Order: sequence, then C-alpha cells, then structure tokens
Amino acid sequence: MEERDRERDLYFMAAALEEAAACAKRGEVPVGAVIVRENKILVRCGNGREQERDATAHAELSAIRAACKILGGWHLTGCELFVTLEPCPMCAGAIVNARIPSVIIGAGDPKAGAFGGMIDFNELPLNHKPAITFGVMEAECAAILTAFFRQRRAAGPRWKKKTV
Repeated sequence: MEERDRERDLYFMAAALEEAAACAKRGEVPVGAVIVRENKILVRCGNGREQERDATAHAELSAIRAACKILGGWHLTGCELFVTLEPCPMCAGAIVNARIPSVIIGAGDPKAGAFGGMIDFNELPLNHKPAITFGVMEAECAAILTAFFRQRRAAGPRWKKKTV
C-alpha cells in the first residue's frame, strides 16, 4: 500500500473541519465531509439532520449524493472521502455502494463507527473494501465534537426536541 501524503491529508481534513465548524454554528452535530477527486475538492458538506429534519442527512451521505450528481453516476471511483468522524453503518454502506476507494477519518467513533469503532465493514464479505486511514487531525476533530456536546449539556433539555 502506498504511503499517504500527510500535508495533503491535513489540507483536505482542514476543509472538512471547516464544514464541521459551520455545522456547530447552525446547531448541528459538527461532522464535516469533503470528497476529493484529482487533488481538488469536488464537494464539501456538513451534517444537516436538524435543519433538514432528515435522519439520513449525514455529512457523508450528502457529500456522496452531491458527488454522484456532479459526476453523473453512482460509481465514485477515483474519489477520496475525508470525514471528521468515523462513518456510521448507514454511511459506511453508502461508501461501499459508491465504490469510494479511500476514506480518511479524523476521529474514531467507538459507539457508532463502522470501520473499526463499533463494527468494521471491511471485515464483512462485501464486494468493496475501501482503504481506511484514521487519525488525521484527530485531536481537532474530537475537540469540536466534545465542545459541542459539552455546550449542549450545559444548555439543558432543549437538545431533546419533541417530534410531531
């Protein structure tokens, strides 16, 4: 396996972190995702579950949908996904189905992560196994999440919204 370019990874993860910071300002859980193709950012997305009132509006899924529209197909070969938090099983399934060859992750998620946290999709007999890189800007990615949830807990029960 070829060695990754650390400076390049830092550059693109910083862009994903910018998306996460924008999410936090909107009251969304701060997760950012960037899809890169030919060393250029193709799409940048953040978590949008609260704003869109959509359980599937995760940063990764929004980025995958946008990239598919831009490229005119569902195969995202030749793309890389940079994401600030380890993808959940739903997002990992989309990554596998989109044939994204490489996923670069900031912070792991032991409670819901699907590439080694709670489960590892790459250990399942699936038809595609993306290369996974962990720990790019891990401290920064974890810190934005920690600060967000600390602030939410301090704000009280407003976090738990009633559903219609």
